[in-house]
Amino acid sequence: MDSAPTPAPAQVPATASDDKGKQKELPAPDATPVAASATEHAFKVYNPPVGPSTALRDLPSDDLVPTAAEVQAAFQAAVRRSDALNNAPLRTKAMRDAEQKTKLDRWPNTTIRIRFPDRTQLEKSFPSTDRIKAVYVFVRDSLADEVKPIKFVLYQSPPKRELKNSDPEVRDLSLAQLQLAPSSVLLLRFEDERLNATTLRAPLRPDILALAEDLPAPPSYDATAASSDKGVKLGSSLSASGEKKIPKWLKLPGKK
Repeated sequence: MDSAPTPAPAQVPATASDDKGKQKELPAPDATPVAASATEHAFKVYNPPVGPSTALRDLPSDDLVPTAAEVQAAFQAAVRRSDALNNAPLRTKAMRDAEQKTKLDRWPNTTIRIRFPDRTQLEKSFPSTDRIKAVYVFVRDSLADEVKPIKFVLYQSPPKRELKNSDPEVRDLSLAQLQLAPSSVLLLRFEDERLNATTLRAPLRPDILALAEDLPAPPSYDATAASSDKGVKLGSSLSASGEKKIPKWLKLPGKK
């Protein structure tokens, strides 16, 4: 004759004993997941700059030709940098680690601004210990679904410096070690040249484009220079002949 199955024991609330030996019920664990920090995924997106205030002024061709003094100064600076590198003592690993720790303590976060071909800019802060892969993941996640499979590369210019995630000399270094801290602007180029047209709006997700804001207008240096010149003219107390004018009330008796 088969015996009846033994009923499962009822769940008993967890208890604990205090110093006096009395049993007290422990609170049930909270099953609600901890919400991610709101700033963890914070980013900014800026519209392409528009208007005459952002247009570059046409400079005469003479301004693009360096003078003899400028060439000599550049050569001397290059010689000083070369001498400093050649005569500098060899740094041990401990010295390099200490220097890296100092940079991380000073700049724990690195702000990266991605500039698309149409000059739309996507900005986000990363821990300075992150690798360049974290930046690639963020950019790819921000792209529209139809563009996500297309490869792209991030680079700096000038001089041109590609930061490919497939390059071991780039992939294995932190953002601080890549000299990107505390902030850097990286340009983006797609493998599909059609997406690199400056007239094509950045292929970002619609919900990200909806958050785009305008960049603050840069200061007008022409207006600043004009106001500075005006101030000099108004504040000048020199006559046309170069002599300094003295107020009449300050002149001594007998002097004209």
